[in-house]
Amino acid sequence: MADEKQRWLPLESNPEVMNKFVKELGMPGSWSYTDVFGLDPELLAMVPQPCVALLLLFPINDKYEQYRKDEEERIKETGQTITPKLYYMRQTIGNACGTIALLHSIANNQESIKPEKALKTFLENTASLDPVERAAYLEKDESIKVAHESSALEGQTETPSRDDEINLHFVALVHKEGELYELDGRKPFPINHGKTTTDSFLEDAAKVCKEFMARDPEELHFTVVALAQTG
Repeated sequence: MADEKQRWLPLESNPEVMNKFVKELGMPGSWSYTDVFGLDPELLAMVPQPCVALLLLFPINDKYEQYRKDEEERIKETGQTITPKLYYMRQTIGNACGTIALLHSIANNQESIKPEKALKTFLENTASLDPVERAAYLEKDESIKVAHESSALEGQTETPSRDDEINLHFVALVHKEGELYELDGRKPFPINHGKTTTDSFLEDAAKVCKEFMARDPEELHFTVVALAQTG
């Protein structure tokens, strides 16, 4: 369904909503999503540690779409290294980018987070699938769909519509096998942003977020959320 025949309600970039959603699906209570109030060192120091993923919400516009196209062509020409241990899936459901970013952040940190219930089942059943097959599996996963829909209605001042034109998009930034990856289900492959370590991940991922912002300096609609151990 690459033509997005299925559309979900858009998910808010609100950690409270995200946490209710993933905990209902089986994320242990010691891990949660938390706001990142800024990307300067003193504000990054407020993010709980260990922090294992950043989610970036940013606007999709003509400038970004041109950059995305150029980036894809450049990588196809020059190539990049992607570890086979990286969990990546495509997005074929309209407005599901928030859920896919959450899944990317958890799937690539299963050793630390140890997801349970529906999350564990989904990740186990899709472990050996390719990115397109994982997307098809999500289309049929009722437990995640139902949890997404109820979470999308949480805390909204007015009921969102699944037909609304949403020009904001989520991506996940994760550390895997010593490399920093951007995982965006709209792209044909993950993006390797270079070396990172467990200790430097937050600072390195923040630099990638700053690059997104620098490409569109007049735009104010950027939100960053961290996945960290908080309990």
